[in-house]
Amino acid sequence: MTEHTETAAPSSPPAGAAGSGYAADRLALLAEDARPGPSRRRELAALTDAWLARLFTPAVPGTALVAVGGYGRGELSPRSDLDLLLLHDGSASAAEVAALADRVWYPVWDLGLDLDHSVRTLAEARATARDDLKAQLGLLDARHLAGDDALTASLRTAVLADWREQAPRRLPELREMCVERAARQGELAHLLEPDLKEAHGGLRDATVLRAVAASWIADAPRQGLDAARTRLLDARDALHLVTGRATDRLTLQEHDQVAARLGLLDADTLLRELYEAARTVAYASDVTWRTVERVLRSRTRRPRRLGLLGRGRGEPAAVERVPLAEGVVEQDGEAVLARAARPERDPVLPLRAAAAAAQAGLPLSPHAVRALAAAPPLPEPWPAEAREALVTLLGAGQSTVAVWEALEAEDLVTRLLPDWERVRCRPQRNAVHRFTVDRHLVETAVRACELTRRVGRPDLLLVGALLHDIGKGWPGDHSVAGEVIARDVASRLGFGRADADTLALLVRHHLLLVETATRRDLDDPATVISVAEAVGSRGTLDLLHALTEADALATGPAAWSTWRARLVADLADRVADALDGRTASGPQPQESATDAPTADQERLAVEAARTGGPVLTLRSEGASRADEAGGAPDESADPGTEPVGAELLLAVPDRPGLLPAAAGLLALHRLTVRGADLRTCDPVGAGPVTLLSWRVAAEYGALPDAARLRADFVRALDGSLDIDSRLAEREAAYPRRRGVPSPPPRVTVAPDTSRLATVIEVRAHDAPGLLYRIGHALEAARDVAVRAARVSTLGADAVDVFYLVGPDGAPLGRDRAAEVARAVEKALA
Repeated sequence: MTEHTETAAPSSPPAGAAGSGYAADRLALLAEDARPGPSRRRELAALTDAWLARLFTPAVPGTALVAVGGYGRGELSPRSDLDLLLLHDGSASAAEVAALADRVWYPVWDLGLDLDHSVRTLAEARATARDDLKAQLGLLDARHLAGDDALTASLRTAVLADWREQAPRRLPELREMCVERAARQGELAHLLEPDLKEAHGGLRDATVLRAVAASWIADAPRQGLDAARTRLLDARDALHLVTGRATDRLTLQEHDQVAARLGLLDADTLLRELYEAARTVAYASDVTWRTVERVLRSRTRRPRRLGLLGRGRGEPAAVERVPLAEGVVEQDGEAVLARAARPERDPVLPLRAAAAAAQAGLPLSPHAVRALAAAPPLPEPWPAEAREALVTLLGAGQSTVAVWEALEAEDLVTRLLPDWERVRCRPQRNAVHRFTVDRHLVETAVRACELTRRVGRPDLLLVGALLHDIGKGWPGDHSVAGEVIARDVASRLGFGRADADTLALLVRHHLLLVETATRRDLDDPATVISVAEAVGSRGTLDLLHALTEADALATGPAAWSTWRARLVADLADRVADALDGRTASGPQPQESATDAPTADQERLAVEAARTGGPVLTLRSEGASRADEAGGAPDESADPGTEPVGAELLLAVPDRPGLLPAAAGLLALHRLTVRGADLRTCDPVGAGPVTLLSWRVAAEYGALPDAARLRADFVRALDGSLDIDSRLAEREAAYPRRRGVPSPPPRVTVAPDTSRLATVIEVRAHDAPGLLYRIGHALEAARDVAVRAARVSTLGADAVDVFYLVGPDGAPLGRDRAAEVARAVEKALA
C-alpha cells in the first residue's frame, strides 16, 4: 500500500490593519459621487499603490513590485483587476521570493479583488514578452510600486528597446489581432449593447494606439483622443458601480442607471456620447494603421542609403503626386491637397477633395482634412460644382464611408449640412437596424449607388438616400418632419423646385412601397391607385422603388428578403402599369430631346453655313462675354441651365463623325463633360448644320483657348489629328487609377418616346472619353444617324439619350434598335 501525503497550501497571512484600512478607504472613495472620472481613478490607484507598498515592506533585496497593464497606466475602475509583476534579479532564494509573493497576493485575494500576477526575473519577463504579444503590451505600461526601483527601470528600458526593435515584425501581428477582434465584437459606435473595451473604437484600441506610438513608427491623431478615452473609462466606472461586477458590456437594462450615475439626461444621450468617443478612437486607429503600413512598406521597398553629400545612392526619389482633381492629388496611397491648393479661398474644395478621394478608392489624408476645415462656407444655394461633388461622393460606393467619416472627424459634414447634427450618432433602438441614424443614411447611399442604372435621375436617388431618415432627429413622424427638412436642404443644395419636390416626396413616402406591399391587398385596385396618386410619375416610382431596396439593405438582413423584394416589385409593376395607362390617355411625349435653338445657337449656325467651317464660342462661368473662334463676337449670355465651369457652343456643317470627333477633342483637352445637347438645323437653306452645346469643366487647371480648340477640331475633321492615337499615348504615359468598382453600363431602347426617332438611353459611370466611345459605337452602326442627343452627367453617373434615325430619316425597326443598343453596351463594357 502506497502512502499518499497531501501538503496543505500555505495559510494566508492576515491582511491586518493595513488591509482593513484599505478596504474601508476604498469603499468610502467609491461611494463618493462628487469625484467621479479621472480624479477618482487616480486616487484609487494611489490608494492601492500605498497599500501594496506596505504589504511589500520589508522588501527582499533584488526584488521589485511592478504594476502592468491597466493598473500600470493608473486606470483603476471600481472592479478592475490588479495586474502585478513581482520582479527579481535572481539573487534571492526561491523560498524568499515565494514568501514575498504570498505576502502580497493573499491579502488581495482576501479582499475579493481580481488579481493577474506573475513572478519573473528580468530575462524571464523579456522572454515571455517575445513569445506573448499581449504580455509585451502589458509590460509597456510597467510602473514601479515598491522595492528596487532600479530593477523596474531596467525592465522598462529593456522592454521598450525590445518593442522598438521588434516592431516591424510585431505590429502586423498586432494589427491582425485588432482586425479579428473588430470582426468578433463589432463597431462600438453602432452597437446597442457594446463592449466598451473590446469592440472596435473601444478602450482596447486606445491602448493599442499607445503601444504603436511607443514603437516610434507612427503616432495617432491626438485631437479629441484623450477626451474620448476618458469618456469610455467614465462609462466603464459607472457600469462597474451599477452592476457590482467587472464587466465591460453595457447591456440594455443598465443604460438608464449608467446614464443617471454619469449625470446624463437619458440613455440616448449616454449612447450618443459613447458613439462619439468610439468614432474618435476608431478614426485615430484607422489613420494610425494606415501610417504604419505605409512606413513599413516604404522600409521594405525602398531602403535608404545616405551618401556623404546630399542624397545618396539608393535614396528614394521625390514622392510621386498624381492629380485626382483640381487641387487634389494622390500621394503614397492617400488623397492629399496639391501644393497650390488654397482651402481658405475655395469653398468647394472640401467636397471636391472628398469626391475625388472616394471615387479613386483612397482615404482622405487627415492632414488634408484639417486643412480643409479652413475653407469658407458655401454660398446658398450651392454652386453647381459643389452639388455635383456631393453626388459624386455619395456615388462612390463603399469607399464613401471612410471619406465621410474623415469629414466627420473635423465636423465638416455638419458645416455643409447643418441638419445633420440632429441625426449624428443618434442610436436606433430597433434590433433590425445595424447602424446609428447617420451611418444608416450613408450606408443607404452606398447601397443606392448599386441601383443607379435603374433610374433616370441617379443624383436624386443618392441625395434622397442620404436624406430619407433625416427627420429622425425631430419629434413626431420622421417621414413628415423629414419632408420639410428635405425640401429645405434641396433648396440649399441648389436643386430646382421640381427636383426639390421630388426629393421631398421620396423622403415623405420612403416607406410607402414596403408598407403597402406587406400590409395591403395588392389585388384591390384602390391599393394600386392610392400609391400611383402619391407617386405621380413613372420616374419618381423608379426612384422610390430603388430607394426602398437600398434602405432595407442598409438596415440589416432582417429588413429585406426574397419575399419582401418580390412583393415590392409586384406592387411597383402594378403601379407602373397604372401610371403608363394614365400617360397614354394624356399628352403625347415630346418629339425632340431639346428646346428651340437659342439666339446664340442660331447665329453660330448661320455663320457655320456661310463659312462652311466650324464656329465655336467658349464662355467661362460668370464671364460677361464669350471667347469666340471662327465667328463674330458674342454679345449675350445663355440664360438657360446653370453651367458647370464653362459653356462651349459649336456649330459645324453636318457630316459623319462629328459627335466622336468633338467628344474626343474635349477628352484630349482634359475637359469633363457635365452636359450636352446635339441638334441639327438648316438656318439658310444651304444644308443642315449640327449644333452642339456643351457644359464642361477643366479637369485640372485653366480652360483651353477657344482658337486652339477650333484649330484642333478642324484638324480632327480633316484627319490630320489622330485623336485615337493621342488619347492612347496619353493613357500609356499617364495611366489613370481604376478607382472604385461601379455598376455595369446599361443601354436600353425607350419605346413610345418619339414618333420621329428611335430613342436609346445610356446609363453608365462617367469617365474620360465615355461620350467619345459612345459616339464611335453609333458611327460604327451602319445606316444610323444621330438626329438629336441630350447628355447629362449627374455626379459620377452619365445619363445620355440619343435620338436615332435610319437612312430614310425614319425611326429604326425594333430589332435594329435592339442591335444598336447591344453594340453600344458592348463598346462601353
